[in-house]
Amino acid sequence: MDIGFGIKDIIDVLLVAFLLYQTFRLVRGTSAANVFMGIMAFVICWFLVSVVLKMQLLGAIMDKVMSVGAIALFIIFQQEIRRFFSMIGNEKNWAIFRWISKKTGARQIEDFTVVQLIMACSHMSKNRCGALIVIEKNADLSGFYTLGETIDGKINSRLIESLFFKNNPLHDGAMIISGKRIMAVGCILPVSKNQSIQKNLGLRHRAALGIAEKTDAIAIIVSEETGKISIAEKGKLRLDISPEELSKVFSGEI
Repeated sequence: MDIGFGIKDIIDVLLVAFLLYQTFRLVRGTSAANVFMGIMAFVICWFLVSVVLKMQLLGAIMDKVMSVGAIALFIIFQQEIRRFFSMIGNEKNWAIFRWISKKTGARQIEDFTVVQLIMACSHMSKNRCGALIVIEKNADLSGFYTLGETIDGKINSRLIESLFFKNNPLHDGAMIISGKRIMAVGCILPVSKNQSIQKNLGLRHRAALGIAEKTDAIAIIVSEETGKISIAEKGKLRLDISPEELSKVFSGEI
C-alpha cells in the first residue's frame, strides 16, 4: 500500500519545523510569545476542521480568517520578522559575504577608538559613573543624532568621562560614536521589550539592548549603581565584563 509519503515530504516537514522553531526562538521571552502560541493553536484547529474533519461551514469561516491572517502576522510580528531576516542575511552566516566584506572594506571599529573607550569605561567603572555608549558599525545611526545634541567631536577618554559626569545635563542619554568622532550625546534610543531581561537592570541596559536588536551597533553600559560594565551586541546582553574582556569583544576573540 502506497501511503504517498516520500523524501520530499520529509524535507517539507523538517523545513516547516525548523521555521517554526526559529520563529519561537525570536519571540520567546517577548510579549509576542503568547500571541505566537495562540496562532499556532488556531492553525492546528483550522487544519483539523478543514482538512481532517472537513466541516464545511466552520471550515469556510476559518478559511476566511486564514486568508487575511498573513497581513495580521506582519503587523503583529514586524519586529520579530525583521530580526529573522536580519539573522538569515547576517554576513557571518555566509563565507562568501565575509570574504567580500573584507575586500570591500566594511566598517570596522578602529583601534584608537577601542583604546579610548576602554580607558574611559575603566575609569567610569571605578568611579561608578553611569554611561551608555553606542558604537556605529555598518547600520546608519544618523537618525538618532537628532534625538540628542550633535557635537561631532574628536573621541577622547577624558571627554567621554566629562560628558557622563553626573552634573552634566546630557549624562542620562546615550553617546553615539562613529569612527574616531563622538557624533552626538544625550540621544534617546529604542527600549527593548524583551521580558527576559533581569528586573534589576535599568533603562540604560534596556535601551542598549533595544539598539542592538534593531541594528548591528555595539552598546556599552556602565552601571551607576554597581560600576559593572556590560555590553549589548547582536540582540544579546552580556553582563559584568572586565575591561580586558571588553577589548576581546572588539577584537572578535569572544
